[in-house]
Amino acid sequence: MMVSFVDLLNYLVNMALIKTVRGFTPKVGKNCFLAENATLIGDVTTGDDCSIWYSAVVRGDVNTISLGNKVNIQDGAVIHCTFKKSKTIIGNNVSVGHNAIVHGCEVHDNVLIGMGSIVMDNVIIESNVIVAAGAVVTQNSRLESGFIYAGTPAKKIKELSADLKTGEIERIANNYLTYSSWFKEEK
Repeated sequence: MMVSFVDLLNYLVNMALIKTVRGFTPKVGKNCFLAENATLIGDVTTGDDCSIWYSAVVRGDVNTISLGNKVNIQDGAVIHCTFKKSKTIIGNNVSVGHNAIVHGCEVHDNVLIGMGSIVMDNVIIESNVIVAAGAVVTQNSRLESGFIYAGTPAKKIKELSADLKTGEIERIANNYLTYSSWFKEEK
């Protein structure tokens, strides 16, 4: 469910940049945290329980960006898309690490995109995947569910164990819900 106009104005008071472009205004779900210098532009929709952190940019000026529930876009990350070609769709329970770039691709549920990694246009990342820090997922790649990918270009390096799924993917997504609650308490 989307927030009301009054709730959107409350976000603006916190100084996050929320900008309308080409007639599209970002829509933010319930119980979300937007850092004061986070930027959301244009055709962007978030689910509930999302957090967009300091200096992160979600720029839907040229195409659609959709975030599911319990998505965290960490400090300095950039989410963008490609004009008339590729939207960016991010599923539920996804963590996008510090300074990562996610561009014109599809990320399914329960995914961890590591710090400083790059995910290019027309990539599909299936559910239950870890993209290691610094990995570069090249255009048109498909990352199969249940594995860890690393390197430049990213390659399948290891099967994703149940411990890594709960100990990393779920733990980090849940931690970011906790972290965002700390900042909401300070208002």
